[in-house]
Amino acid sequence: MADTMERLKDAQRRIGALAKASPELFGGFARVSKVAASAGTFSAGQKELMAVAIAVAKGCEDCILYHVDAALKHGAKEGELVEVLEVAIEMGGGPAVMYGAKALEIMRSLQ
Repeated sequence: MADTMERLKDAQRRIGALAKASPELFGGFARVSKVAASAGTFSAGQKELMAVAIAVAKGCEDCILYHVDAALKHGAKEGELVEVLEVAIEMGGGPAVMYGAKALEIMRSLQ
């Protein structure tokens, strides 16, 4: 867990540095992110799991770290993650299998 937490903190530090370098852009991105992650028809946790699935299909490990952490904070369970990983793998093929395995490993190490 310590290694995963450190990787998450590293990703957050990198994002923070870029946000400081481009505050106007990140102000807009923060507003988009807030709206996208807010509960509506889907809960905030469900939306974070959707973000994990997209991150797996796109192959973004830092995104996986960030959104698995957020999903856990919203009460997501491992079984729910596995279901969204099944969809991500269907849509993303072989590379998504590899990133799906990373997502599961991340969730287990953050719990």
